[in-house]
Amino acid sequence: MGSLSGKIAWVTGAGGGIGEASAKALAAGGAHVVLSGRRLEELERVVAEVVAAGGNAEAAQLDVVDSTATQAVADDLIARLGGIDVFFANAGINVPNRSVAQITPVDFAKVVNINLNGVMNGILAVLPQMRAKGEGTLILTSSWAGRHPSRLTGPAYSASKHAVVALSHSINQDEGVNGIRCTALMPGEVATPIMQSRPKPPSPEDLAKMLQAEDLGAMVRYIAEAPPHVCINEVLISPTWNRSFVGVAELGGMKL
Repeated sequence: MGSLSGKIAWVTGAGGGIGEASAKALAAGGAHVVLSGRRLEELERVVAEVVAAGGNAEAAQLDVVDSTATQAVADDLIARLGGIDVFFANAGINVPNRSVAQITPVDFAKVVNINLNGVMNGILAVLPQMRAKGEGTLILTSSWAGRHPSRLTGPAYSASKHAVVALSHSINQDEGVNGIRCTALMPGEVATPIMQSRPKPPSPEDLAKMLQAEDLGAMVRYIAEAPPHVCINEVLISPTWNRSFVGVAELGGMKL
């Protein structure tokens, strides 16, 4: 595995959870990390922690649904830093009322806009300069639900995360010849704040058995550090104690 020294890594959804842990892991690997998200105060907190640990980082506030703003951030980074070597499209959401019977058109569109359109906005912003350099690494956060649809996650989330996997493979089909590789990262349950938006949030005991954000951060660094000729097309990763296997995942009060 190589070093990320001298590389520029851009992470969306970096104000907490998987994005925060991945930004810290990439910085520990030597990358200059740019953290984007909607909550500037959280981005600045993570930047301060990265710098305190000896890394290099900066914040670039962004709503990934805004394609114009996304392009502006990319253009600024390219102009100031010389390019973007690693793009980790991690921003994503779900809604509490998520079943087919409950979800509204507004909430469905909100989930798809952030989880899918927001991912593509970033990809389109960084691809031209990656093509020009003849290399680049894209990592897209999908989900276990992007491979295995679940009533627990709901139709909007499951559909958007399936689409991210298809998007990742499409990128590899088109852009591998240009030295660009893309990974669909499909984690099972991760103990992050998004868990609290579930109809019935998991117990502290269950959260302790899940994947932790740092586990995904280490995986993101591993993908980014792979030799340029190596494309890790998919990573499907889950807790050893997988609630979808042992039959204790719940939607509301109903056992699945």
